[in-house]
Amino acid sequence: MSRWPRVALGEILQRSDETALLDADREYHEITIKIWGKGIVSRGKVKGSDVVSQRRFVRSNQLVLSKIDARHGAIGLVPKELDGAIVSNDFPSFIVDENQVEPAFLGWLVRSGRFVELCKASSEGTTNRVRIKEDRFLSQEIAFPIIFEQRTIVTRLNAVADKARQVEAKLDEIEADAERLLAIRFREIIEGAEWRTMAEVAPLVRREIEVDLEGGYPELGIRSFGKGTFHKPPLAGADVGSKRLFSIEPGDLLFSNVFAWEGAIAVAKHQDVGRFGSHRFISCVAYPEMVSHEFLRYYFLTPEGLEKIGEASPGGAGRNRTLGLEKLMALQVPVPKLAKQQAFDNLQTKLAEMKAKHAETRQSLKALLPSMLEQIFSTSSQET
Repeated sequence: MSRWPRVALGEILQRSDETALLDADREYHEITIKIWGKGIVSRGKVKGSDVVSQRRFVRSNQLVLSKIDARHGAIGLVPKELDGAIVSNDFPSFIVDENQVEPAFLGWLVRSGRFVELCKASSEGTTNRVRIKEDRFLSQEIAFPIIFEQRTIVTRLNAVADKARQVEAKLDEIEADAERLLAIRFREIIEGAEWRTMAEVAPLVRREIEVDLEGGYPELGIRSFGKGTFHKPPLAGADVGSKRLFSIEPGDLLFSNVFAWEGAIAVAKHQDVGRFGSHRFISCVAYPEMVSHEFLRYYFLTPEGLEKIGEASPGGAGRNRTLGLEKLMALQVPVPKLAKQQAFDNLQTKLAEMKAKHAETRQSLKALLPSMLEQIFSTSSQET
């Protein structure tokens, strides 16, 4: 006998089929559902006259799931702000019997791994055509505590979620303040500094390699918006073809020639040893007696630096904007005294260390609620 009484979902959920009779001149939110319990959101507004296939209205606190992705946690409650939004038939919606179930409790429950497994068990089909079967879904039994206990659990989970949001907001605030102070310090350091061309302080360095057809070549990638490097899977020598590969060394100042204009600029780290870049990688090596590569990276990621990179990357949007080598080498950069650059780099290091600690905290916060959900809802399978 389970601690909580078990009921079939069909006893607490009633299919909603409120056909949407749309006003041609009015705009309506269309909803989509994020996977892994991340909730229901608007995918944008559509004009009634632009909707050609049948749609249904959904109401706040209704449970809506994706036929295709419910098995991946694409299920949730309609928030108040999306009351009256429209959905296609790929998103069945259900009215919750609030005499038996607190909607907020159900909203938490459907985010648990246990409920996702229930959705998987209710789905069938081939690999590319797996769909949840509503009858099977509604016949699934699940344990629910009494309403009073449901509300107690909701209060507890909401309190933890609110605290987690407060901690995250505080971490964001601390990091934003640190970034502002760093920017102020940078402007102080470059005030009155001499300016030199990149060719003078950090010239282009190309280390082209000879490709062995039987070899493997792990590639390096550069994230946009100053988010550093990342590792790509190895590229087999036989698959390189006519592609030219270049070795990368720690300390190289790297630019993606197609996305430098949106901040795909980084410094290669020690963990990037043994990685390779294609001809789309631009590697510059700073003269250590003149300038720091981290100092240059910071400059090029400032609004002024990115503007210069943009001007050196003519063309249209996306891959049509290519950073020219000669233009890059002609760009002028601030070169204050090396000691000042090194002191600034120490500040950058401290900020990076703080962000790394914050990232660990965020990861712990991210894991906290799923852990609590599993602990709470595993109660339903405990024997008494």
